[in-house]
Amino acid sequence: MKFHSLTASYMYLFRTSLGVALTLFFVMAGSAQAQQINGAKILSGQTIEGGLIIAHTDPENHIMLANETVSIAENGIFVVGFHRDSDKPLTLTITTPEGQSMNTILVPDQRNYKIQRINGLKSAMVTPPKAVLARIKADRRLVKAARKIYGPLGDFWEGFDWPARGSISGVYGSQRILNGKPRQPHYGIDIAGPRGTPVYAPANGFITLVKDLYFSGWTIIMTHGLGVNSSFLHLDQAKVNEGMFVERGALIGTIGATGRATGPHLDWRIDWKGRRIDAGLLVGTMQPQ
Repeated sequence: MKFHSLTASYMYLFRTSLGVALTLFFVMAGSAQAQQINGAKILSGQTIEGGLIIAHTDPENHIMLANETVSIAENGIFVVGFHRDSDKPLTLTITTPEGQSMNTILVPDQRNYKIQRINGLKSAMVTPPKAVLARIKADRRLVKAARKIYGPLGDFWEGFDWPARGSISGVYGSQRILNGKPRQPHYGIDIAGPRGTPVYAPANGFITLVKDLYFSGWTIIMTHGLGVNSSFLHLDQAKVNEGMFVERGALIGTIGATGRATGPHLDWRIDWKGRRIDAGLLVGTMQPQ
C-alpha cells in the first residue's frame, strides 16, 4: 500500500499513448449492444441508465455533452455517464482542432427499478428530527464540494475491482415510498459483511473526504479523475486521510454500520458530474474468497 501527497497529484498523469485510431461512425443510439460514437472509440460501458461509457479520442479534440464540456485526459480518455432517470436524448459533439464537428445522439436504455411501499410508520422514522437538520445540510455541502474536486486521471478506465467481499444486500435504483412519500432512490450497491471486513480501493485515486456524516456514517470519497468519484458509506473505520493518493487494492477502511444503517454493510457509490452511476455495471462477477 502506498500513499502520496496531494501536492504531487499532477505529477501522476498517464502519458501513454493508446494508439487507437479515431473511428468515424454514427451511433445507433439507445442500444446497449451496438454502441458507437462518431469521432471516438468506446472502450467499455453501456448507453443505459446508470451506465458509464469510457472512450478514447484525439486529445486535441473538444467534447460537449449537450451544454456541458466533457474533459479529455492527456492520453485521450474521456467518459460519459447516465443518471438513474435519463429519459431524454443527449447530443454528444466532438469537434476537431480544424473545426469539424461530429454529433452522436445518445438515448439511454430505460430500466425498471425495485419500488417498496411501507405505510404506517411513525413520523420520526420517516423524517429526521429538526435538531439534526442543520448538520444534514452541512453534510450535503461537504459531499457536494468533495465530488467537484478533480484529480488527475487514474487507472479506473482499465476497470474497477470490488472494494469488499460479501453478499449483495442492496442494488442501484431501488426506492422506498414511506407513508406515501417517495424517498431518495438508492444510488449504490450494498455489500453486506461482518463488522471489520476490509474495504479496498477499487481503482487508484485521491481521497477528497473522510467524515462521519449523519446519514452515511463514516464516509470516504475518492476522485479517480475526469470527474469520476467513488463513495464508501457506513464504514466502521477509515484507514486513510484527506489528500492521500491511494493505489488500487490499498486498504482504505472496514465495513461497519455507522450512520442510518440497519446492519453492517458497505454502500459503494459512483458519480460523474452530478450523475449517479451504477457501480454494479462497472465490475465483473464477484469471485469467491
